[in-house]
Formats: sequence, C-alpha cells, structure tokens
Amino acid sequence: MGKRIGSRRRGAGTGAWTSPSHRHHGAVYLPGPQLVGDARVLSISPAPGRTAPVAELATPDGGRLTILAPAGLATGDTVALGEGKVDRGAILPLARIPDGTLVSNLEVKPFDGGRLVRAAGSSALVVAHTGTEVTVQLPSGAFKQFLATCRAEVGAIGGGGRHERPIIKAGKKVLSVRSLARAAFKVRGVAMNPVNHPFGGGAHQHVGRPSTVKSGTWPGAKVGRFSRSQRKKRAGRR
Repeated sequence: MGKRIGSRRRGAGTGAWTSPSHRHHGAVYLPGPQLVGDARVLSISPAPGRTAPVAELATPDGGRLTILAPAGLATGDTVALGEGKVDRGAILPLARIPDGTLVSNLEVKPFDGGRLVRAAGSSALVVAHTGTEVTVQLPSGAFKQFLATCRAEVGAIGGGGRHERPIIKAGKKVLSVRSLARAAFKVRGVAMNPVNHPFGGGAHQHVGRPSTVKSGTWPGAKVGRFSRSQRKKRAGRR
C-alpha cells in the first residue's frame, strides 16, 4: 500500500511545517504617510522567520515603529521619515531620492507599506526620473517604473553575508530553518521507494515515467513538472 508523499502531508502548513508565531515581530511595513520627522533607532535585533534584521525606532509622536534594518544602521542613529536628508534608513518618496542611490523595501503602489526588495542583502538602484515616474533596476536586473510618490528605504537591506558562514552540522541546519516553516532537507523522489513516491524504485535512480502531469491529476501522483494551462480558444476558431 502506498504512502502519502511529503507535499500532501504538509497540506496547508500544520505540525512540523508550521512556523511558531510567538517568535515573530509581526508585520513589518513602512509607516503611514502622516508620520513625518526624524526617528531615533532604539535597537536592532534578528527576526526569526525573516532573513533580514529589524530595527525598532522611536517616532517623533512618541510611538514605536519597526522597520527592516538597512546595512550600516546603528543604535542611536537618526532616520528621516517622509522628508529630510537622504541617508541610510531614510524612508522617502522616490521623487526625493536622487539617481544612483541604492534603495530597498520598495512600494509597488503608493503607501502600500513596501512589497519588493525585502530579503537580506538585497537592494535596487534608482536609475532615472521621468515626470511622474521613476525607473528602478531591481535585483533581478529588470527595469521597472514606479510612481514618484511610491516610497522606499535608502540603502541595502542588512544581513547580507548570511550564506558565507558554512553550516557544518546537520543539527545546525535544522535549527537555522526552524522558524521559517521550511524543511531542512529534501529527499529526491527518485531516491525513494515505490511506496513513498511515484518516481521511486527501479534498478537505478530514474523517473521511469513522464515527468509532466496534468492539472487534474489526483494529489498522490501530482509530482514533477505541471503542464501549462490551456489557453482560451480564439473567437471564431474551434
């Protein structure tokens, strides 16, 4: 009798595939547009479940704010919110950021809180200002135009050398991904037994069947490369 494959046992994220929420800092987005002035950095700490560290700021209105910490930011530094000097950590509209500046935590739509370039060590480059739009080169190398009112953090996200330190022991690997709701190791399907995976078994490790599956395949066999969705038929053609 066959067994359920790992992707089916994972489901919607339960048990071992659930990230312990009590360790997280919660949602980390840019502040609202009504917050303007200089904020002071109170602390910088690692964030379980994220690759980037977070910084806690004391806002001008006496409140507290958590942002993704850019590289080079230190406790006691001053961060501009909305307007002010273009310095690391400043949260400014793209219209106020000059060409050639590294930015991160970009907003796709004005005041959505930041959606792009949020991973540790990542940064985008402000290339050109053209009227109401600003051209930015993303980490992938693609050029994308944003409204000049979209905001971003000045500087690259901190935590950039996290992959340079080798993981010597398997247990350290498990601990490093424990808060990411991610499996520390992944066994190839061809290395399993036939009861554990549709690609398992055989005299040598090979798929032994078509590796593409239809979108309507039953879940236990839905492994490999998914076939593309059928395009709609053009009008007038059958």
